[in-house]
Amino acid sequence: MNLIEKATVMHYHRHRIAEHMPGDVKVLGWRGEHSQQARYAVLAQVGALEGSSILDAGCGYGDLKAYLDRYVSQFEYIGIDQMPEFIEEAHRRYRHHPATAFYQSDFATAELPKVDVVFACGAMGYRCMNPYFHYELIARLYANARYALAFNMLDTERFPEHPLLIGHDRKKVLSFCRMLAPRVELIDGYLEDDFTIFMYRNEGEA
Repeated sequence: MNLIEKATVMHYHRHRIAEHMPGDVKVLGWRGEHSQQARYAVLAQVGALEGSSILDAGCGYGDLKAYLDRYVSQFEYIGIDQMPEFIEEAHRRYRHHPATAFYQSDFATAELPKVDVVFACGAMGYRCMNPYFHYELIARLYANARYALAFNMLDTERFPEHPLLIGHDRKKVLSFCRMLAPRVELIDGYLEDDFTIFMYRNEGEA
């Protein structure tokens, strides 16, 4: 993603910051809380997360951290996002939480830590002139996951044309993921225009 494309994404979110109440999930690009939470519920099914280290790529306000706190009693969480306003709000909300850190950076280019599980929720929905950009992101994030990568994408067959956001061909994405990982799972049906993929390191892991 080039500088103009990154600036366009940041302008999009800053426009939404001006439109909505502070902390509103619509600032992050979600239609509403249901849309966000439905995605989190699926991502959390990737496997046992107790005691895991987690990287949340494109973390926004760190809402995935709050969701996991309801179901997982102990885990290490790292959130990264290129929007300084999001990271500032995430720090405000979770700065006193143990084993929790947030960094303002572009996860497509930043040096990422090795963790057990990498999550990317809504982070791969932006348009890019590079036709391989999203595949490069998948490979990059999977390379930093010791156990699994869990991510979601908009479905090109159902997501309407949008000037900034873009859907993806699930069959092509699934085929690419299967070239990298010994075990890949596709989950859909939780929202009309979204799908989730789990990529595991070892075939027998659940």
